[in-house]
Amino acid sequence: MELRQLEYFQMASRLKNITRAAQRLRVSQPNITVAIKKLEAELGVQLFDRSQKQLSLTPEGTVFLKRIDLALRNIDDAILEVDDYKQLQKGTIKIGIPPMMGAYLFPKVFSDFRHVHPNLDVLLYEEGSLSIREKLESDELDFGIIIVPENANNLNILNMSRNQLMVYVSNESPLAEHESISPKDIASSDLIMMKEGSYLRQIVQNKLSELKISPRTVLESGQIVTIKGLVAHQVGIAFLLDFIYEDSQNIKALPFDNPIFVDIGLAWKKDKYVSKAAQAFIDFCKNPL
Repeated sequence: MELRQLEYFQMASRLKNITRAAQRLRVSQPNITVAIKKLEAELGVQLFDRSQKQLSLTPEGTVFLKRIDLALRNIDDAILEVDDYKQLQKGTIKIGIPPMMGAYLFPKVFSDFRHVHPNLDVLLYEEGSLSIREKLESDELDFGIIIVPENANNLNILNMSRNQLMVYVSNESPLAEHESISPKDIASSDLIMMKEGSYLRQIVQNKLSELKISPRTVLESGQIVTIKGLVAHQVGIAFLLDFIYEDSQNIKALPFDNPIFVDIGLAWKKDKYVSKAAQAFIDFCKNPL
């Protein structure tokens, strides 16, 4: 039994697809197929039910995956710990961050951190907050800078800032004359939404449902610059956080009559080994420049 066989099996189980597992691991599909068949032959059981279109685990495969997840995590932690002792402060940190924060909050954090720790590499992955949480769970990321969810029992959270959800409208819109926005003001408005996978989108949808209003969604985008441009040209209104207003043109940001606030924080998986490089980033976020 080889380590790569276990890694191939784990990734195929997570993605429920051999082709996507091969793409994620950057190997050929036949390599994964052959490795898994050899693993099944060695174990004397079938790990996958191949009778359906989507790859699914057999009961034996489900039991085996639980043990393999723990074993591979322990191996990864052991390698990281040994590497820390060998390289001291050298290391790599993988951080997931939503596009909104990546464009407006992270550049200063990254610049200041690199000034303090020039030998540490930071790899940035732009994802929605929900996708980031999934990748923290599967150990694909070390950290996520996310909107803090109400339920985060499986994550450590370091709160970094509290921000207000604002309604962004064109300066030419009649709504720009308002000091704040009520549900009635936006009930008949066209809405530009963040794409699926954004926790902010989920918050907005829940809030609209509470208010019992259903503005028409005309466009979706994951790019903040695009959304702001559409708002400025009166295509629709958008719900974005307050710090997005910086350097905006032909746009006004208005609060709700009953203000809505969210917390932004640094998240990492509980019970996961924290490398020295990762701990350095946690310490920096606790006491930024």
